[in-house]
Amino acid sequence: MAGGLVALLDDVALIARAAASSMDDIGAAAARAGAKAAGVVVDDAAVTPQYVRGLTPDRELPIIKRIAIGSLRNKLLIILPVILLLSQFADFLLTPLLMLGGAYLAFEGAEKVWAKVSGHGHAADDGPKDEKTVVSGAIRTDLILSAEIMVISLNEVADQPFWSRLAILVAVGIAITVLVYGAVGLIVKMDDVGLKLAGRPSAGVARFGRGLVNAMPKLLTFLTVVGTAAMLWVGGHILLVGTDELGFHPLYEFVHHLEEAVHDAAGAVGAVLGWLVNTLFSAVIGLVVGAVIVVVVSLTVHRRRAAPAGH
Repeated sequence: MAGGLVALLDDVALIARAAASSMDDIGAAAARAGAKAAGVVVDDAAVTPQYVRGLTPDRELPIIKRIAIGSLRNKLLIILPVILLLSQFADFLLTPLLMLGGAYLAFEGAEKVWAKVSGHGHAADDGPKDEKTVVSGAIRTDLILSAEIMVISLNEVADQPFWSRLAILVAVGIAITVLVYGAVGLIVKMDDVGLKLAGRPSAGVARFGRGLVNAMPKLLTFLTVVGTAAMLWVGGHILLVGTDELGFHPLYEFVHHLEEAVHDAAGAVGAVLGWLVNTLFSAVIGLVVGAVIVVVVSLTVHRRRAAPAGH
């Protein structure tokens, strides 16, 4: 009996070591996958603060919390099951679906550019915002960015068994959501922190607090610009890579060759300049495609909404 108990304990120890090793592998793979999606994570963090502009300070964190919960639902309850099923049974559909998301991002970015250039922005931008509209709009945009993050992560772990892929993508989805919306929460509350510091008796602390308060409107405006640019960049890059994967190579090859030429010619800063070339062309593609969609939507959907009921 003692021998049997010792053997059983040995088996349990072996299983525990195997499980620990498996968790280490999953953690390492999740970190790798998350690192590959880091560019989109930055875009997500830049896009989100614009949704709480114009809201009263006491509603900022609750709104961000609602958006974060919606983002987590997007990743774990919508995107994750879809991409796992598609990767298992119909992986050829992943690229077209991702390109549809890229086109939507390009449309959103181009629409914001047109509103700024034409001066015909939405009236709601300057007045009180309906929280339900703000949250639903943010979650819709997050759906596309989250899909890009999750698909990039999936590509990094495509060689893993199904259950490992599932565990890794769940870890990535949760970690990135916490990172993005934690950072967004800090950004939008910096002015409140500044106000508290400005009331402190220490002159240096009070001066720093006033500096924070004065800087926050400029930072939020800057992030709005970065967020719009990010929509065009990410959307255009999805379309650029997608067309190549679907068999239309000239556009991608032109950008890739130009990127390599700049990389090779620029020496130490070649990698950065090459990345900027790719980013610029991706943004231009996003702007062009987005502008076409804006024109189509304006001539169809918006015109029908504006037409009198009798017409």
